[in-house]
Amino acid sequence: MTKKTLKNISEIRRYFHTNKDPIYFVSATNFNLLGLDEWVKNFKYICYMDCFDGRHPNVFVPSEMPHDEFQSIEDINNYLLQHKEVVDLVKSRGGKPKFVFLMFDEKTEKLAKDLGGEVWFPKAKLRTAMDNKIETVRVGNKADVPSVPNTLSEVKDYAHLQEICKKAGLGDDLVLQSAFGDSGHTTFFIKSEADFRKYEHDIVGEGEIKIMKRIDCRGSAIEACATSQGTIVGPLMTELVGFKELTPYRGGWCGNEIFSTAFSPKQRQKARALTFQFGEQLRKEGYRGYFELDFLIDKKNDDIWLGELNPRITGASSMTNHAAFAHADAPLFLFHLLEFSKKPFQLDVDELNARWADPDMIDSWSQMVIKHTEDSVDIITEAPQSGIYRMNEDGTVEFDRFDYHRRAVETENEAFFLRISKVGDYRYEGADLGILVTRGRSMTQGFQLTDKSKRWIDGVKASYKARALPSAQAFEDPAFKIM
Repeated sequence: MTKKTLKNISEIRRYFHTNKDPIYFVSATNFNLLGLDEWVKNFKYICYMDCFDGRHPNVFVPSEMPHDEFQSIEDINNYLLQHKEVVDLVKSRGGKPKFVFLMFDEKTEKLAKDLGGEVWFPKAKLRTAMDNKIETVRVGNKADVPSVPNTLSEVKDYAHLQEICKKAGLGDDLVLQSAFGDSGHTTFFIKSEADFRKYEHDIVGEGEIKIMKRIDCRGSAIEACATSQGTIVGPLMTELVGFKELTPYRGGWCGNEIFSTAFSPKQRQKARALTFQFGEQLRKEGYRGYFELDFLIDKKNDDIWLGELNPRITGASSMTNHAAFAHADAPLFLFHLLEFSKKPFQLDVDELNARWADPDMIDSWSQMVIKHTEDSVDIITEAPQSGIYRMNEDGTVEFDRFDYHRRAVETENEAFFLRISKVGDYRYEGADLGILVTRGRSMTQGFQLTDKSKRWIDGVKASYKARALPSAQAFEDPAFKIM
C-alpha cells in the first residue's frame, strides 16, 4: 500500500502526535531534548542522572550498578543500553524501538540493534568523520563557507609552527585546534614559545592541526537539519564563552542566548545563508539530520567565519527547540525524526526558512551552564533541586516551586534550574553543577555577563554545600562533556 505523503506542518505534527513506535533519547540527562516528549507520543528519556528526583513522568533512570569508570558520554550510553532494567523497559514497551543520542559509537549501534532497534542518526563512522575539525574546514571550503584564515598541518615543534605560519601569512598570534575534543579542552591560544610549551604534548604528534589567525570575535551558534527536502535553518544564537564565573576553561562554551536583535539583520541573514549552504554540502557528503555550526563574527569588520561543526544534538538544542518559532510550527528536532522515519513528506523549505527568519518568531531566552570553577575537590552534601527559582529584591536567589517546563518561568526575576550534580557527587574543577534558563538576556550589548546574571550564578552556587575529601583519598579528574 502506498504510504500517504505528509504535505504540511499540521500533518507532520499530527503524525508524531499519533506515533506508535517507541522513541528513546538515551543520554546522561534529558536536557538537550527537554520537552520533546510533549510533541511525540511514545517518546521517553533513558538517563543516567535523575535531574528531577523521579518527578518527570517520561524520564527513566535505572538503579546504579557496578561499571567501569566512564570516560565519555558514549560510555554512559553503552552502560545504559546494557542495563537489565533498561532492557526490560524497552522489551516491555514493545514496538520497533528507535534510539537517538547526543553521542554514540559503533558499540552503541550494536547494542541498539541487539535490542531490536534502530539508531535514528547517520552512522557513527560518518558522524565521526564530519566531527573532525580538520574535515569541517574542507567541507566548508567546498560549500563556500570560509573558516577563519588558517592552514592545516602537522606541527613538529615551535620553530616548525613559526615556519608554517610565516608561509601562510597568519602572523604570531594564533589559535590552534586539534581534530577532536571538547570545547575549551583542545583549543590553544599561542602567542609565544612559552605558550607553545604549555600545550606542546597536546599538539605535537596529534596529526593535522588547524592553525588559525587569532581574531577578536563574538561567538554565535546556529542549528539546522539537513532533510531530503532541503536544509531547515534555526535562529542565530549568541554563545557564552569562557566566562570565569561559569567555566574554568578559557574559550570553553558555557551557554547561549536567543535574542532577535543580538545580531544585525545583515549578520543574521548571512549566517542563515551560510548554514543553508553548509547543510546542502553535508547532504552531498551523505550526512542528514540535525547539526550545529559555530560562527565567529569579527568585531572589527563583521566578517562571519565558520568556527566548527557539531554533527549532532548539542547543548544549544534546548534553546532552539523551545523558541517561539518552534511553538508556532514545530521543534527543529521533529524534522530530524521525520527524516529518519521513512515517512514520505513534502515541505516548502524556502518558505519555512523565510518564516523562521522573521524576528517576530524569536523570543528572548538565555541559558548558563554553571560549572565548579575552583581548583578544589570535595563531596556535595546539599544540592538545589530542579525547578523554578526566584531572585529577591536584595539579589538573593531561592527555590519557588517544582516544574520541569522552562516556559513556567513567568518573569525575568524567575529562572528554571536543571540540577546536574547532586548530593554525594564529587565537586571538582569543571564539574557541571547545573543549567540555569532565564527569560531575557544574560549578557550586555557588549557581550559581557550582566550583574544580574552574576547574581543568579552566585545564588545557585551558594545553594551547594560540600565537605572536604579525606586527605588520603585520591581523585582523578573525570571531566568530559555530558551535554
